[in-house]
Amino acid sequence: MSDLLRFDGRVAVVTGAGGNPSLGRAHAMLLAERGASVVVNDIGHDPETPGYTGRADAEAVAQEIREAGGRAVASTASVASEAGGQAIIDTALEGFGRIDILVNNAAISIGAPFDVMTAHDFDRHVAINLMGAYYCCRAAWPHMKAQGYGRIVNSTSFSMTGFADQAAYATSKGGLWSLTRALAAEGARLGIQVNAMSPGAFTRMVAAMLEEDSPMLQHSRANLPPELSSPALAWLCHEDCKANGECIDSVGGTVQRTFIGRTRGISMPGLTIEDVAAQWDAIVAEDEAETLGIASFDTSEWKIRPYAAESQNA
Repeated sequence: MSDLLRFDGRVAVVTGAGGNPSLGRAHAMLLAERGASVVVNDIGHDPETPGYTGRADAEAVAQEIREAGGRAVASTASVASEAGGQAIIDTALEGFGRIDILVNNAAISIGAPFDVMTAHDFDRHVAINLMGAYYCCRAAWPHMKAQGYGRIVNSTSFSMTGFADQAAYATSKGGLWSLTRALAAEGARLGIQVNAMSPGAFTRMVAAMLEEDSPMLQHSRANLPPELSSPALAWLCHEDCKANGECIDSVGGTVQRTFIGRTRGISMPGLTIEDVAAQWDAIVAEDEAETLGIASFDTSEWKIRPYAAESQNA
């Protein structure tokens, strides 16, 4: 039997980890079980998201970890602001002296037809699911860069590939995948690897979103414990894992890879609308399609204009 993969000496932050059942709690518990010191983050309750019963409790999960012999502290800061993201990372620095692993798991999901979803709730999906990950990444990045090491995993969703009544959630999660790819390209030379995971499990979010007689709810409750999604997550967080810019699906013990592909298509000088129509089958044919990796070229060759943060806020 091979040696167990461990995280001794590593410090991990897991957002949205106070619920039970929840993916974040399962991730935090596994990382702690394998030796990581963990910051368990959760605001406890979002009064604007319907359907939830009870409260999440970051301190209760941190206490579970400590009672099992692990090291954990709680954070109740919100990911949905720059100050909140900084406070979450500061909790790791103050409690354990460093930050090695960041799991951006905190999210909301409100299902509604596109013409019913309000602009306010659409904005909230982007603010929490996408910008929340950005704020935490932005706060952790300088520390990971300075130590030449970091592992970031962003929680995406299969809904980003197209799912009815989930436009807001899908938009935020699709944006998070794009952020993952961009940070993976930039972090590669810094020792920071950034991946995404698309999980599926019975959680408080699923229970809040679906009616009690929903077949999907019943299936997830019976077959998809959050703990079965966590091993793939933990591997992406491990120092031995070389993956970068990937999206790994992990649902009920099934682990797969989602990737971006591009067809061979056509190339015609003087292209016309009629050419596109006539060659459409060749344009969309998937045989000989290529998988797109993250950009590995030197962007300094682009001669991008210098960016001055101060001038952008003037």
